[in-house]
Amino acid sequence: MIRLFLSLCSILPLKINHIFGALIGKLLYIFGSEAKKVSVQNVEICFPELSLKDQKSLVKSALIHTGKNLTESGLIWNQSFSKNVNYVCDFNGEHYLDNQKKTILLVPHIGCWELTGRVLANTRKVTFMYKPLRSQKQNDYLFKRRNKGNLTMASADKSGILKIQRALKNRELIGMLPDQDPGEEGGIMSPFFNKEANTMTLLAKIANKNDLQVLMFWAKRLPKGRGYELNLEPVELNLNGDTLEDHVASMNRCVEDLIRKMPEQYMWSYKRFKATHSYS
Repeated sequence: MIRLFLSLCSILPLKINHIFGALIGKLLYIFGSEAKKVSVQNVEICFPELSLKDQKSLVKSALIHTGKNLTESGLIWNQSFSKNVNYVCDFNGEHYLDNQKKTILLVPHIGCWELTGRVLANTRKVTFMYKPLRSQKQNDYLFKRRNKGNLTMASADKSGILKIQRALKNRELIGMLPDQDPGEEGGIMSPFFNKEANTMTLLAKIANKNDLQVLMFWAKRLPKGRGYELNLEPVELNLNGDTLEDHVASMNRCVEDLIRKMPEQYMWSYKRFKATHSYS
């Protein structure tokens, strides 16, 4: 059923695709879905200064973007990298990729993150770390569509770290999504908005060990199905100190600053604070 749904999404023009996705998002909001319940709690945690009315408005907008993310993923996964590139209207900061230093991409769950690696992989070799899904069938489906051409997927385990190290040795781009709960062994508690969150340490460790350039990378979703604006921006992890804890906190703060610029496009439906908050 899921594959059929994604196949249907893949034949819709982007404008129609996003209209369909927006409808799904509105239904997620109206019918009190799990995505809505989690989003409400996350927005309450992260934006306590907003009025209840504004919090509700943000949750509704975020779920609409969640719906668009769902439908556009079917479109992006089932097309070639070269066709994906056609959706990009602007690419700000691309010149940072010409830096002689090795580069790691910090890619939060905001906007259309599925597009980022595929656009770069159209002309460059890129290795992205990912967290395998619980469903093996879904994991196999996504891996087949993500791991092709110049784009290599590395699982978040020892074998994946070896892939990342080989990619760095070959001066290839590597990317990581820093705002997933990495589990007990892969993270430390670090401030994120107004609460401690279990945060990955691997990106900071690799960046410091190899003296890498760190670039925040995101694809802003444009209104009315016009496409996407890609953005690359340098990130300094040592602004607040020299310890690993300081660098992880700096990474979280940079992600937080980006989210504040376009909070409606962040994936609030993810249980980001599950280590310290009981979602109900």
